[in-house]
Amino acid sequence: MKRALACALALAGCTSFEDPDVVVDLRVLAISADLPEQIVDVDLQHPQQPAELLQQLVPTQVCALVADPGKDRRIHYEYSICPYTRGGRCTSAVTAVVGSGEIADPDTGAQQPPMCATIAPNANLLGVLLEVLNDDLAGLGGIDYLAELRVGGVGGDPDLDLYAAKTLRVAPRIPAERMANHNPTIDAITIDDATPLPLGRCTAQTAPLEVAPGTKLRFTPIETAGAREDYVVPTLSGASRMFTESLTYQWISGAGSFSAGSTGGPRDVAGNPAPLFTDWTAPKAKDVSGPTDVPLWIIQRDERLGVTWYESCVRVVP
Repeated sequence: MKRALACALALAGCTSFEDPDVVVDLRVLAISADLPEQIVDVDLQHPQQPAELLQQLVPTQVCALVADPGKDRRIHYEYSICPYTRGGRCTSAVTAVVGSGEIADPDTGAQQPPMCATIAPNANLLGVLLEVLNDDLAGLGGIDYLAELRVGGVGGDPDLDLYAAKTLRVAPRIPAERMANHNPTIDAITIDDATPLPLGRCTAQTAPLEVAPGTKLRFTPIETAGAREDYVVPTLSGASRMFTESLTYQWISGAGSFSAGSTGGPRDVAGNPAPLFTDWTAPKAKDVSGPTDVPLWIIQRDERLGVTWYESCVRVVP
């Protein structure tokens, strides 16, 4: 069944196998952390030792959303932590494995089996943070580090494994009003500015939304009140500035196409808010041989490392 669906999805997206909005093979779609940012209280008059500051941290759990529509197989994974790099890879000698395991095929259950690891506030994390603490601001704006994820098919060629990374941050409470970030949320996603889109992956919905081939649907996220947090950051002059978060949305599907794969973001030069909606067009009749369930993924991100994802499904019926 899964191979048949994968073939249908591949045909539907055959014009753009490199399209980042369409998933046809193994892909890490997102990585979230239950604490994307942690704040520590520092005494500038009597600086604490790093080990003392480490005691203020709590364990952080990182989890990944993975799709693998092209194959029926188990997936292995491994998480490591290391100093932040622009390329999102752990290249430093100061790298530590923090979790690993295997999950069942990520697409077949009502929910993906957890692909998670816990980053403990221990000597490994302290070593990573100290390695980063040589930047020009000496950690004033926060210390970023990576949780690198490696995934691949169990028993497969390890050279074909994929890598992805999640940035996490530890920052001092400067200014005093500074608070840790939280992951953003939505209340609903509407269809054509009216009906809420049923959430839940295809394997969890007994009667997904049905549409004809080529149907165009407008998806609009309805954000939870307060999802766009106000936050303060220190400036080099010793003052602080207040900002309000911008939220972005990444739209991904197993077939069809989006008018915009990424929406939201900061206001334009005229001060107008960025549009949040996107238009999804179902695959054409020639690309589906029968009723086909198309998975949808919506990744919500803020500008302070927060990530939340949602899954849905649309059944295309010729």
